[in-house]
Amino acid sequence: MARAARIDLRTFQQELATRLAAKTTAQVEQSRLGLACAGQQWLIRLADAGEVIAVPPLATVPLTKPWYMGIANIRGNLYGVIDFAGFLGQPLEATTSGATQTRLVLFGPRVGELRAGLVVHRVLGLRNLAELTANDPVEGAPAWSGLRWTDRGSGVWQEIDLAKLAQDPGFLQVGL
Repeated sequence: MARAARIDLRTFQQELATRLAAKTTAQVEQSRLGLACAGQQWLIRLADAGEVIAVPPLATVPLTKPWYMGIANIRGNLYGVIDFAGFLGQPLEATTSGATQTRLVLFGPRVGELRAGLVVHRVLGLRNLAELTANDPVEGAPAWSGLRWTDRGSGVWQEIDLAKLAQDPGFLQVGL
């Protein structure tokens, strides 16, 4: 009798572990990292963001576009650093204001071999898509621009696909 209960307990534990793993994966798929930059709120998939760090010292690169801030050495790897506001055609305030909330969002492995990061004004934390309402994409928006979302407070969030951004010719051509 005790042996039958042990088998049931083991089966129960295996099923529970499977359900928890599936739930965790689903929660990660529904979660987005919220960012503030260029006066707007942005969302990126957690799988797209490799890491969020304070902006490290940068080596400038001559003859590049103003929004290309330079190269950073992060744990022995070189990353191209882009001022996201500047890339969007906004003032380069992310770097010139000296704000303590400015962060560098590094591209994750899903994006591919490109070692780059976006400087944003603030990281706003995780947002659950289940708590947002999906809107139609903006007509004429770039290919890397995903759905627009609205939160309960009528705040608008624009989703970014970093993998598509990394393939955008305008993003890749940093030279003048």
